[in-house]
Amino acid sequence: MRSLLLAATAAALTAAPVSAQPTTPPKLLIAISVDQFAADLFDQYRPLFTGGFARLASQGTVFVNGYQSHAATETCPGHSTLLTGKHPAGTGIIANDWIDQGTARTDKHVYCAEDESQPGTTFTNYKVSPVHLRVQTFGDRLKAVSPQSRNVAIAGKDRAAIMMGGRNVDQRWYWDGKVWSTDTGKTPPRTIAALNQFFTARLAQPSEPLVPPAVCTARAKPYTVAPGLTVGNGTLQRAAGDLRFVRAHPDFDGAVLAGAAALVGELGLGKGPAADVLSVGLSATDYVGHAYGNGGQEMCLQMLALDRELGDFLNRIDQTGVDYAVVLSADHGGMDLAERLKDRGNAQAQRADPALAADAMGKLLAPQFGRTEPVLLGVGIANDVWLDRRLDAATARKVLAAALQRYRAHPQVYAAYSRAEIMEVAVPRGAPDKWSVIQRVRASYDPTRSGDIYVTLKPYVSPIAAPAPGYTATHGSVWDYDRRVPIIFWRRGAAAANRTEAVETVDILPTAGPLLGLAVPASSVDGRCLDGAAGVRCR
Repeated sequence: MRSLLLAATAAALTAAPVSAQPTTPPKLLIAISVDQFAADLFDQYRPLFTGGFARLASQGTVFVNGYQSHAATETCPGHSTLLTGKHPAGTGIIANDWIDQGTARTDKHVYCAEDESQPGTTFTNYKVSPVHLRVQTFGDRLKAVSPQSRNVAIAGKDRAAIMMGGRNVDQRWYWDGKVWSTDTGKTPPRTIAALNQFFTARLAQPSEPLVPPAVCTARAKPYTVAPGLTVGNGTLQRAAGDLRFVRAHPDFDGAVLAGAAALVGELGLGKGPAADVLSVGLSATDYVGHAYGNGGQEMCLQMLALDRELGDFLNRIDQTGVDYAVVLSADHGGMDLAERLKDRGNAQAQRADPALAADAMGKLLAPQFGRTEPVLLGVGIANDVWLDRRLDAATARKVLAAALQRYRAHPQVYAAYSRAEIMEVAVPRGAPDKWSVIQRVRASYDPTRSGDIYVTLKPYVSPIAAPAPGYTATHGSVWDYDRRVPIIFWRRGAAAANRTEAVETVDILPTAGPLLGLAVPASSVDGRCLDGAAGVRCR
């Protein structure tokens, strides 16, 4: 969406020289999350990048072995770590959604970025809110000590904007499925009004198929993953008015970047009396990954297009004359199509048995305990599983033992842990690549929200038992293809470096603090300052 980016920002931004060797803290921190941007993807496409990724990778401090170190490698938990310095065990964001049997509303299924106490809400008709996030974000901390600082977020997903922005935001905008919207009640600035007008008009027209270069056609091979559903050699074409698949297209990230660049100009970010922070959540890579997997022609087209869009965005920010820094990472990685992995020689790759879903397992166990309704509750296959709270204590203990036995005996299950077993483990510290599986689980376990059982599937067992349009591949496991993500710090004039030590996304906030002159007590975060990142000197 290069034309949108240029059109949306041209009036707002005025070219100005940029300092070559800044000696003072930057006036603007731009934090970018690329949803489902696995380190494997970054490694694979890094030699092909020529735009924004190329600039950051060649001029920045690149940590190639960054980790979303916890087990719940989903969008909401991952975004909750990026700018808080805390694992999900501390942020309270244990998953994208969970079961809360204690909530007052009839619908016990709760979304991570909603306020379920609002009257008339349901899991599918929710009120967007940061109420579940238990800790401060970087922008929250900055505004607490510097009220004149601005904290602005824009993202393709509401949960990305919520978890990166936090509670005290000046502007927050996200795609609600129809328009760019906000939970703050604020009137849209000119940027958002123009973006809505332009994007709505664009959606009314079909998108032309993207023309794949040779590097992408080399990855094109069709895979039939369900009757009538073949992926792998697509061109990301979208029908007119298709609000679902607009997300799985580079235009979606282009719109977010256009809005972000225009907000910098309209709000004068980086030009006020105090430093500002802009959070940018790019979601299209995740939707492409879910719809088509990450190993085919579709992801190749997305990666190259996003590289170009990101380059345009950084060029426009350069023209403001603002002294800015960038940190870029991801909320999680991703597993490719089981069918493509198997075709390429991965003998472990397979789809999960639907009998592993909590409701199916609970229904299977129920007759043993004289019940007709399931004794277990859950969301999808694996990860958190809850015992029905209506069970008496003695029966609950028996159900727990029976469920653990069933899960552990299943050939696709790596481990099943009880609440007691998980809570015996301390929230881990140290190199995340050395953590045991139960330590990874503990890092995303909150005893007030998490399940009574945590089920981990074996490597390369996809929790998608039945692929459907838009949902053929996913993430969410304890394994490194879902945990490992790039972390890049960039500032003009800072020495470039390619670093291989294992670091964590919770290290971003304690590193960004010294970069902007914000004190971050070590006791308030799970991460550590990364000395030398974008010229940072940790004290």
